Amino acid sequence: MDFALTHEQQLVVDTVRGFVERELYPLEAELERTGALPPEAGREIQQKVKALGFYAPNIPEEFGGGGLDNLTFTLLERELGRTAMGLSVWWGRPSNILLACDESQRERYLIPCVEGQRMDALAMSEPEAGSDVRGMKTFAKRDGNDFIINGSKHFISHADISDFVILFAATGEDSTPAGPKKRITCFLVDRGTPGFEIRQGYASVSHRGYNNCILNFDDCRLPSDQVLGMVDEGFEVMNEWLFATRLTVAATCVGRARRAFDLALKWAAERKQFGQTIGRFQAVSFKLADMITEADAADWLTLSAAWRLDAGLDAGRQIAQAKLYASEMLARVTDEAIQIHGGMGLMDDLPLERLWRDARVERIWDGTSEIQRHIISRDLLRPLGS
Repeated sequence: MDFALTHEQQLVVDTVRGFVERELYPLEAELERTGALPPEAGREIQQKVKALGFYAPNIPEEFGGGGLDNLTFTLLERELGRTAMGLSVWWGRPSNILLACDESQRERYLIPCVEGQRMDALAMSEPEAGSDVRGMKTFAKRDGNDFIINGSKHFISHADISDFVILFAATGEDSTPAGPKKRITCFLVDRGTPGFEIRQGYASVSHRGYNNCILNFDDCRLPSDQVLGMVDEGFEVMNEWLFATRLTVAATCVGRARRAFDLALKWAAERKQFGQTIGRFQAVSFKLADMITEADAADWLTLSAAWRLDAGLDAGRQIAQAKLYASEMLARVTDEAIQIHGGMGLMDDLPLERLWRDARVERIWDGTSEIQRHIISRDLLRPLGS
């Protein structure tokens, strides 16, 4: 592994960070205050990103995307992590699961997403099936060449601004020695489809302006050409493509941690107490040392996992490690940054209290810390027959 960034990678980092600081930081306070970004402001962000030539950077060039490798895309996500998700969501990164589209679906879903004409949202979580994906109750029943879907999803991020959702639903059940095992199928469901309703979700302390939604399906009829991948093989589609979301969580956590650290470092170098800057006190300087060490460690875990993907190596455990460590690191670093700032750290004059609140959900979504530890431990024990 080469630890030095290429000229192209450094250009991506500098360009994205410059855009985030120049175009998105000024929008954060209003987004936090109102909990919503006007659609026209979101579209303006889209247009500016397109002008940079950075829209859909994770999609291969053959489909009109930027074609970034996993490592370079992870660097991009790290820089986007410095700002609010309610803003960065408009920097189009279509779900890479859309690469499973057939030729007809590409024209209706993938290409419009790459061009910024449509936006997708992943619909998996349910009130009684979060980490237990196979426990989902939303069911798609065959009816001739169609499927009729009934059920509900919740915690569906940015479905309120999406044009369609990528829905996972049960389509059958198999008997196994370990008990019943549901077969899962993936569907593409357009906003406005009869029987499909998008409702406002729960008020969350994390990521204001990046809204979660509740989806209801009431005898929602879909033709079979809305199946993404193969019937009953949605779990395989999920496992092939969705690993990238956990790597993105790890990368954005690193970006947020570095922003919090930068603020704490500057404060420690300028704030004076007892006749000297507080950074001269060991109680503060040692915090800074621990914070940067943890942020660097999470960064390298994340970049190493992305490098393994580019090298064609198995990276399941490494991605789980990155997501686990980076999300837990972010909680510690933001907390210490507030401690260094004292009372000012909790005031909304600074973004620290928002970064602190936003950090809490990172250990839950896209696989809880407990799920990541399960993945890691099973990878270690399975070869030993345990």
